[in-house]
Amino acid sequence: MKPPSRSELIAHMVRTGIAGHVDTPRQGNLRHYRRLAERDPYHMFGLTFARTWSYADILALMAKRCGVVADPGHESGVDTIDPDRTADALEALADRMARAARDRERVMVATGHPVNLHATYRGFARALERSGCPVVTAGEGFSYATDTGHLPGERVLVWRDGVGMVTDAEGEPRHSHHPFAMEAALEDLRRRGEPWPQLVIADHGFAGAAGEAGISAVGFADCNDPALFLAEDEGKLHATVPLDDGYSTEDYRPLSAYVLHRAGLAG
Repeated sequence: MKPPSRSELIAHMVRTGIAGHVDTPRQGNLRHYRRLAERDPYHMFGLTFARTWSYADILALMAKRCGVVADPGHESGVDTIDPDRTADALEALADRMARAARDRERVMVATGHPVNLHATYRGFARALERSGCPVVTAGEGFSYATDTGHLPGERVLVWRDGVGMVTDAEGEPRHSHHPFAMEAALEDLRRRGEPWPQLVIADHGFAGAAGEAGISAVGFADCNDPALFLAEDEGKLHATVPLDDGYSTEDYRPLSAYVLHRAGLAG
């Protein structure tokens, strides 16, 4: 598709609800901020933090980096993502991908939102591979059991079209916050004596574990997932892209087109 201008991109994100007034409810956002302040592992995405982040600190940072409503008295209803911050972060992603393509870096791409975001990540992986970047996969078949999050049970790391994700025992892709699959992939590379990726594009625990390991990572994050924004603030992530992550593949196509065009990787 024809890449949008920045103003067209922002208009699209506001129209769809990817940014602007979003469907992610305010009360859920604040609940997650409190749980991260309490160091709930499920909301930490495999990260550790240098400073002690209070609930008030997290809300203030999310207002600054994501664009949620700063007023702590706003406790329910609609919340917001600043579309200019989303556009800025997409441009940071594009510039980082351009550098990876120029230097033919090893890249790894993975998602905890395989239904919504798999095609977006697949497009990034294919564009980088066309430019000469090796797309790294590892740890295929690693499994773990979870009793937290969506549909508890067994999770298995798989790679589909070069994109990492977890499935259930029947092979159905599943939403995941956990860092375990990325940690296993990196450990598999270490055990086999193969170099780690130089760039990871991911979300949730896939991005958190990569950043924690010291890899240059760009993460996508909704306004109810503050950990990656804290990691960016502490220098563990190259950039975090704020967006509502619950939309259809088609809705994200203009974002991908914008990134690939700016990176010089379209076509």
